[in-house]
Amino acid sequence: MEPLVRSVPLKKNGKVELEHLIEKEWLVTNGLGGYACGTLVGAATRRYHGMLIAAHPKPLGRVMMLNHLFETFRFPDWSSVAVGGSEKADRTLDIQGADILAEFRMEMGLPVWRYESRGHVIERRIFMPHNRNTVHIVYRLMHGAGPVRLKLRPSLHFRGHDDHVSAKQEKPYCLQAVNGRYEVSVGDQFPTLRLRIDGKENALTLDGMTRSDVLYRIEESRGYEGVGVQWSPGFFRADLKPGEDVVLTASTETWDRLLAMSPREAQEGELARRQRLIAAAAPTCRNGFGAELVLAADQFIILPASRAEDTARAHASGDEARTVIAGYHWFTDWGRDTMISLEGLTLTTGRHAEGGYILRTFGAHVKDGLIPNFFTEGESVAVYHTADATMWFFHALSRYVAATGDRTTLLALLPTLRDIFDWHMKGTHYGIRVDPNDGLLTQGAEGYQLTWMDAKVGDWVVTPRRGKAVEINALWYNALRLLEQWLREEKAISKADEVKAAAERAFRSFNERFWCEPEKGLYDVLDGEKGNDSACRPNQIFAISLTNPILEPSRWKQVVETVRTRLLTPVGLRSLAPGHADYKQSYFGNLRSRDAAYHQGTVWGWLIGPYFDAWKKTYPDKPGSAHQLLQGFADHLSEACMGSISEIFDAESPYTPRGCVAQAWSVAEVLRCWAQTG
Repeated sequence: MEPLVRSVPLKKNGKVELEHLIEKEWLVTNGLGGYACGTLVGAATRRYHGMLIAAHPKPLGRVMMLNHLFETFRFPDWSSVAVGGSEKADRTLDIQGADILAEFRMEMGLPVWRYESRGHVIERRIFMPHNRNTVHIVYRLMHGAGPVRLKLRPSLHFRGHDDHVSAKQEKPYCLQAVNGRYEVSVGDQFPTLRLRIDGKENALTLDGMTRSDVLYRIEESRGYEGVGVQWSPGFFRADLKPGEDVVLTASTETWDRLLAMSPREAQEGELARRQRLIAAAAPTCRNGFGAELVLAADQFIILPASRAEDTARAHASGDEARTVIAGYHWFTDWGRDTMISLEGLTLTTGRHAEGGYILRTFGAHVKDGLIPNFFTEGESVAVYHTADATMWFFHALSRYVAATGDRTTLLALLPTLRDIFDWHMKGTHYGIRVDPNDGLLTQGAEGYQLTWMDAKVGDWVVTPRRGKAVEINALWYNALRLLEQWLREEKAISKADEVKAAAERAFRSFNERFWCEPEKGLYDVLDGEKGNDSACRPNQIFAISLTNPILEPSRWKQVVETVRTRLLTPVGLRSLAPGHADYKQSYFGNLRSRDAAYHQGTVWGWLIGPYFDAWKKTYPDKPGSAHQLLQGFADHLSEACMGSISEIFDAESPYTPRGCVAQAWSVAEVLRCWAQTG
């Protein structure tokens, strides 16, 4: 297989600009929810930027273990070049070596830096072995006579990865060294960080120092504490010679696990794993853009490392536990995002077994007819305030069964699905219930945001959408038809007839009540706190896109055309049409400002998926047009987080990427659709 390479332009307006490079980020993950990430030039701009963020069982969750690595190259003529740096509290950019950064590329989804100076070419690579809280930073002399002396200074600030950068360290750091093995600890509050350097003439020089003026500019711009502290025990040195790697390894694994493989063996194993991922994917996703998305999708499928009970429960029945991280860096696993993403992340990529693991993992958490909205960081408590995630569970299961024919999983979950139906018919938490007057699903409780438009600041629910939301009822109808089919297949005729009656009533009421002639589309919410809401939002597209459309076909073209002309952009759909009083062009500022715009115009990449489905249904004779809908995402892979797709974008050109730099359902839906373009 040819190496999959994306070379990222370093110059803007013909020259290297720090401000241009500091906006671009890289991300490497480990299959546990842990990760390493940063900017192309090494400056940490987010609290989440670090070389090792390890994922541990509750109550720890994900923890920042190795924040930063400052590098110096000393060449045979004794001249030196420093690489990397940071930004100071006075906003001074203390970044060096950008002028010798000749190339940055993603190779098989992993970051590679190429430095050129004094006739020497040095490459640096970063990878994490799968299912290990370990990072390897590999240096190789590609051209020029050696040795080149490397000086590598690690900086630390042990804290939860969500904690503010100013979080206080309660105990002093303790460094222990035995036979080239180095350990840094702070008592029992955090795991022990283990460090090792492989290379000629290597050593650690103790030269402790503390910096208390490190500026994290994105945190500051988002209204959070932006100045933090970092401590360094000293610096490692090693000689880099042609044909020999120098590798700095950081880990929270035990030494036995850490030393079970050499860094070279671990790297070869990871590359082989990635090649297998691409080979297993849909044929249209085995090269180029599609293959890049397959590797991006891999970042989100994880073992729920923080929930040992999920793993224990699964192993007891001979199964495995899996879940989906909704987005990097701050999201945990969310029910809605997981179910929307499942087809793209696992079925399009040929990872069918993991799709089943995910469904069964979430099925074990159904409570009172609801799957979890999300699990909290650290404690991993399931939170259930969602009206649509459970309906997406039906959708994901149907796609899984269609792809795999796994009726064993379907039959195991069928009693749970029947229970979900009963709970919704009689009413469950948060006002989620079928209205006996018209058979439509209504929802809403004071102080809660139950649909996917779930922004909330303090007590302010930005888009409450209480009442009969259009996509909730589209999802409900789809779930009813799927359940009816599965019940009939299992000869549960009486229950199937009950479900069928509920579906037919919902269909009639929906088509009688949801059409909004002035908007040439569907109401967004019926019977809300202020009556019927006619705001033009993308939620109406689900009335067409799902397997069992609730909208009569005679209305499809009008809805698709309304969405196309008012909401469609090159990178997804706007969450609200321009011209509305609440419309916001940009997503920026502090938390309140951002959440005020989150679903009020901001573009969501994942929505290209349902629009793609609706377009294909409505215009089956125009397959080429569907392909064009995805072209805007190709350039984006070099725009924010290299090789991945952002959560959201500004509502107007140039559609600046915002929010999480890598989002599961954005990647999943674009990948799913790309696989169908052939």
